[in-house]
Amino acid sequence: MKALGGRSAGSRGRRRIVALAVVGALVVGAVALAATASAGKKAQRCTPKEPAAKNIIVMISDGCGYNHVLATDYYQYGKTGKQIYQKFPVRVGMSTYSANNPAGYNPAQAWTDFTYVKSGATDSASAATAMSTGYKNLDGTIGIDIYKSPLYHIAQYAETIGKATGVVSSVQWSHATPAGYVAHNVSRNNYTQLAAEMINNSRTDVIMGAGNPLYDDNGQPKATPSYTYVDQPTWDALAAGTAGGDADGDGVADPWKLIQSEADFAALTVGTTPKRVCGTPQVATTLQQSRGGDAMAEPYDVPFNTNVPDLATMTKGALNVLDNDSDGFFLMVEGGAVDWTGHANQLGRLIEEEIDFNRSVEAVCKWVEKNSNWNETLIVVTGDHETGYLTGPGSNPGWKPVVNKGKGNVPLVQWNSGSHTNSLIPLYAKGVGARLLKKAANEYDMVRGRYLDNTELGGLQFDLLK
Repeated sequence: MKALGGRSAGSRGRRRIVALAVVGALVVGAVALAATASAGKKAQRCTPKEPAAKNIIVMISDGCGYNHVLATDYYQYGKTGKQIYQKFPVRVGMSTYSANNPAGYNPAQAWTDFTYVKSGATDSASAATAMSTGYKNLDGTIGIDIYKSPLYHIAQYAETIGKATGVVSSVQWSHATPAGYVAHNVSRNNYTQLAAEMINNSRTDVIMGAGNPLYDDNGQPKATPSYTYVDQPTWDALAAGTAGGDADGDGVADPWKLIQSEADFAALTVGTTPKRVCGTPQVATTLQQSRGGDAMAEPYDVPFNTNVPDLATMTKGALNVLDNDSDGFFLMVEGGAVDWTGHANQLGRLIEEEIDFNRSVEAVCKWVEKNSNWNETLIVVTGDHETGYLTGPGSNPGWKPVVNKGKGNVPLVQWNSGSHTNSLIPLYAKGVGARLLKKAANEYDMVRGRYLDNTELGGLQFDLLK
């Protein structure tokens, strides 16, 4: 396995150049090779004076772009700038393209050609891998480079230096983003293989997300279990309390504690906790987005599933487990279903999902201020790509703003795609090392301002987490 932790930032940058050059040659020939230079930009290096991060918490609103945040702001507050992360000291953009797009992101083209960002987009598997490892790879692959060799995740590095680790999601825990921080596979669609690796072969301490084989999308028991996202042997072992290898290296197996009920998730937020927790709420694919009823209804018009926790509760439970480790931890929290609403162009459910994500960010900030401090903990709030090409009404060929209709009213928007786009997305950061992310944002977009690349976020984590 190729460890990044002890390498220089320069070696990471050089390897990205080589990797992208090979892909460029395969895809578009020699002309594309020159375009890989921006993709191979070196990550900023932690200076000797920069304090180490005891804890890093990366929060990803999957599929969220600038206008997803704005539309939610208008509905939630009637104005923008009220989200807790919008007050973070670092507020920059981030490019997200994968190794499949050696040309990268071109700001001039993005704002002169309305169709430009509709091509060259990453998927969640490659985006998560870039943020987790510091390397770009091919779409659809998890934790491996373009040569199919395994990459070293930030969570793996954290475990080797004695820290606890966890991933939390509002979608299936073997889905692309949580798996992209733990596992390695040639295909993001090999869910059962990913689940087996995460449970049986990783040293992860907390894994939470949907994908319960015993329940449907409305939280109702299934007549016949569906082992799509976790195979039956792994699930049966989880239920029996026997799943899990040696997580702490003492030669003794460390089994997972499986929790499923809403009450169990609530109980996990306080008091003593098991050593390792796999939290799988009683629902199939997402906590709420995939529930029945009118999927195009306004926010909260369709009753929620009542037997599942919200993302904030799951996040608080994960923190209560991970902070038992006096050495610190790495945690990734994903609002995964924001992406699903973008694919389906569901504005009402987008707002529901983004508010759920926002509340989880608020919970994390409260945890820092109560149990840690900003001099030892870094919080990064971002996405993995934009989904749906959300703009204001009347856009194309130009860009019109989202129309604010006031607090509690759905704003006026226009969806321009049902897929991912190559748009820049926002990144917010606060805490130890945040200034290095701002320093790394040394490219400029004429509308969004300064931005960095997702591999730079990935690489800097290795420098900061010590």
